Amino acid sequence: MSELKINSYVLSELPPEKRRQLIRRVRANNSNVEGVVRGIIDDVQQRGDEALLEHTLRLDGAALTANGIRVSEEEFAAAQEKLDPKLAAALETAIANIRKHHSAQVPQESWMHEVRPGVIAGERWTPIASVGLYVPRGKGSFPSVVAMLCTPAVLAGVPEIAVCTPPGPDGTVDAASLVAARMCGVKTVYKMGGAQAVAALTYGTQSVTPVEKIVGPGNQYVSAAKRLLYGAIDPGTPAGPSESIILCDGSADPELTARELIVEAEHGPDSAALLVTHADEVAAAVVKIIPSLIAKLPPKRRGFVESVMAGYGGIVHTSSLRESLAFVNEWAPEHLRVITESPFELLPRIQHAGEVLLGSNASIPLGNFVIGVNAILPTAGMARSQSCVGVLDFMKRSGFAYVTDEGAAAIAPVAVTLAEYEDFPAHAAAAQYVLDRINR
Repeated sequence: MSELKINSYVLSELPPEKRRQLIRRVRANNSNVEGVVRGIIDDVQQRGDEALLEHTLRLDGAALTANGIRVSEEEFAAAQEKLDPKLAAALETAIANIRKHHSAQVPQESWMHEVRPGVIAGERWTPIASVGLYVPRGKGSFPSVVAMLCTPAVLAGVPEIAVCTPPGPDGTVDAASLVAARMCGVKTVYKMGGAQAVAALTYGTQSVTPVEKIVGPGNQYVSAAKRLLYGAIDPGTPAGPSESIILCDGSADPELTARELIVEAEHGPDSAALLVTHADEVAAAVVKIIPSLIAKLPPKRRGFVESVMAGYGGIVHTSSLRESLAFVNEWAPEHLRVITESPFELLPRIQHAGEVLLGSNASIPLGNFVIGVNAILPTAGMARSQSCVGVLDFMKRSGFAYVTDEGAAAIAPVAVTLAEYEDFPAHAAAAQYVLDRINR
């Protein structure tokens, strides 16, 4: 077996181009992907179920009929019967924690205040009418993703919620995912994935009802479909290959740090996983420990981690905690694991991260599955402007206002002046009419 390669970077010595590459991490060649995806989208839009079934057979190996696209009540019952009670109990605990955390996000239904005498303005929150929740299955089955998506959508009060997830070659959906959907209160699950699922949720087919928004992570084909259909549908938070930064100082346990470093790396070869530290002794110990940890993984996962350590992962050596924090904010990780002596002191200095897990015990897997924080997070640096999925992703705000005669008399002349300056005569005339009507 060849020697494990673990990238090592001294941040202050990196040439500008190498630093840019480190910040950018994986970037897919979208041109070829988008050409393929555009063809699938057009096909589903034109031929509906027929195209959806053909692409499902070709890409997922599942021979479905139109009646089998939607999971039946019998399939839900069979999944419940089949599920290991221990796994069912784990899902119940996870969903309870996710629900409790996200319940705090539910906004006040409406608020209003008096901007000035007689001028009342406010805002009101309402749920999106319908959403599609995309749950991938390419490298495994993910009932935790079902829980992370369904729970906030239900709490938001979305009337129509549909989960879509690729079927296995036998035409079935992962039993734990079906049970998780029902535990959350979601009854509609479609057996479809990839670009064809995004197209079906956007345009609708004979068997699939179109939705207003799609939320959930997916592969490059799913991401490309969302980009191409932007405008026809709200594509939700961008979520690409998994990534993490482990930020530590000299107080960190090297084995704990090494184990956290390989967590996100086992998702796939295009994942990114970096240890960022000024504690050279910890970094050296981690490098020694990692090979033995990787050796214990199954071959597929071992291959993923090895690819990441030589690709978009490794060790970033800094000169100080200050420099480490600056790099973290520049990189804007999906998952940020802070293993330092005083983690809460660093929290105000962390500006860009999908989630921040503080201290020795807040392991990434705990965040992914059971703490309750949402694990559907922005990737590829999008944490600089995007947020973790939450209740507000499934809601929208509307402003409202009421103006008395007193209020109109005070503000209508202002509206007339501004409308005339911006050359909107109909605006000016309408505001003037309100003023004249009051004065009559």
